[in-house]
Amino acid sequence: MRAAVYHSNDDVRLEERERPRAGRGELVMRIEASGICGSDVMEWYRRRKAPVVLGHEVAGVVAELGDGVERFRVGDRIVTTHHVPCNACRYCLTGRHSVCPTLRSTSFDPGGFAEFLRLPAINVERGTFVLPDAVDFVEATFVEPLACAVRAVREAGLAPGDAVAVLGAGVSGILMLQLARTLGAGPIVATDVAPYRLEAALRFGADAAIPAVVDDVAGAIREALSGRAPERVLVCTAAPAAFEQAFRAVDAGGAVLLFAPLAPGTEVPVPLHDLWVRCVRIVHSYAGPPADMRAALDLIAARRIDVGAMVTHRLPLAETAAGFRRMVEGGDSLKIVIEPQR
Repeated sequence: MRAAVYHSNDDVRLEERERPRAGRGELVMRIEASGICGSDVMEWYRRRKAPVVLGHEVAGVVAELGDGVERFRVGDRIVTTHHVPCNACRYCLTGRHSVCPTLRSTSFDPGGFAEFLRLPAINVERGTFVLPDAVDFVEATFVEPLACAVRAVREAGLAPGDAVAVLGAGVSGILMLQLARTLGAGPIVATDVAPYRLEAALRFGADAAIPAVVDDVAGAIREALSGRAPERVLVCTAAPAAFEQAFRAVDAGGAVLLFAPLAPGTEVPVPLHDLWVRCVRIVHSYAGPPADMRAALDLIAARRIDVGAMVTHRLPLAETAAGFRRMVEGGDSLKIVIEPQR
């Protein structure tokens, strides 16, 4: 089979790989669509693992079943996730799935930017779902990132009527913006440095979109909210300045969600005394456990979150390198999806 092998953001090579085979409890998926995630182009995170086949936002068709698999049939349309928890450790039993050691160790073989991949038994059992007819393969690539957003807004305590600021209007920011609106929050303000993404934020339901290059972003957020400070500030960009803006913008008794990761060693000033005085919570979120995958799939199937309109580029596997370049450059791109069978 063909696979796009990552060496760096500027070096993604189309290579021949042996097609994986299904062992007991496993299945092989023929990949129909695989989204490029923002984390795929975080070189500080990815290059230490190179060469590697990336891609974890995948949907496709069951091509082969291993012994003992009874929930699926060859030909089933499925969506899956690379990270699944054990659901039995003390972290899982107390709702802290993101730090479950099993979740951090599970993965695909080899990855989503390939024609086929093998799903380990634990992924088949706990992280794989049959697609309803209403959801196509490209739309299904959003199930995993939307699951991450579902968990994130829950951790942030988002509630109906909350004023929300979304810092960073990339894919994660737009998903959280739409989810906040669906859950009854509002008004909602988005920020970004890219004019294209500011326009996208408005199209997907933001009440205002603010260039993140203005002198006082926190003040501009409050002005856009008619003097009100947001109860929830969702940081969906790894720009260090956004973290400082979030701490200044959030309302007393509110919460700042740190969703986008910073590179190791990056330091951001945290006004601890001010946050203590104002009783501001700082929360984090990572991954989307199985229940959140199911919730995300249901939201997409019910058309409560518009994911199809977020796709700006659909490329064949041979153009994965071009997709990575577009992702890094930003420009007029939002969601880029690779279709390996084209």
